[in-house]
Amino acid sequence: MKLNSKTVVVTGGAKGIGRELTLQLLDKGARVAVVDMDEKALEETRELSGKQKDRLSLHNVNISDREAVEQLPDAVIAAHGAVDAIINNAGIIQPFVKINALDYTAIEKVMKVNFYGSLYMIKAFLPHLLKRPTAHIANISSMGGFLPVPGQSIYGASKAAVKLMTEALYSELKNTNVKVSIVFPGGVGTNIAANSGIEVPAMNSNGKKYKMLEPAKAAEIIVKGIENDKFRILVGSDSRFMDFIYRLSPKFATNLISRQMKNLLKE
Repeated sequence: MKLNSKTVVVTGGAKGIGRELTLQLLDKGARVAVVDMDEKALEETRELSGKQKDRLSLHNVNISDREAVEQLPDAVIAAHGAVDAIINNAGIIQPFVKINALDYTAIEKVMKVNFYGSLYMIKAFLPHLLKRPTAHIANISSMGGFLPVPGQSIYGASKAAVKLMTEALYSELKNTNVKVSIVFPGGVGTNIAANSGIEVPAMNSNGKKYKMLEPAKAAEIIVKGIENDKFRILVGSDSRFMDFIYRLSPKFATNLISRQMKNLLKE
């Protein structure tokens, strides 16, 4: 779907990959409805949009609140006249602990934001998307959605749920005007840990930090994938590599990640 003159809703659109998606979509000539809980970040994104801010609307909404999400389509259509695509980008991670040490409050929060938030958005916007000549749904899963990461078991489960839901949605909408993409970012240099209230130590045994993809590059790959109606969008060399390895040998890939994450995982 060519994005020029289209209206796109981006959740988590005021920070990280979401902000870069917002700015790049504006550069493509799209109208963008940014959904985020952080009012300050929303205003910062408006300022960064510069002369293109007239094609931007800001929506301070918690996507885990179903009633609030159900009101979003009317607000977006009031601001832009229509809605052509949604990008379910908002997400949080869990504390780096094993399931046995993870409390139910953290478990439920991760599932509500990552899975239910995406589901609420789809349910709210799909009736409107089906009325458009062409439309698109892009759901951001994670490399952790197809590859088990110790210490991020519930985060991975939430993203695996997004993955399978999206793949089924693709099948259900195959003969409609709505295209569907599932996105698998690897390591991207965002503040997702801080935004999730999580502290993350060095990513490997020698204390060096894992090299992350720039958010702008991640957004560029996602936008290009949407414009080309790609079913699967792998973001980053690590995501592409681990996707290949996991398909080849799930056990080998699982053990490889387990070794790399060993010093990061708290008891």
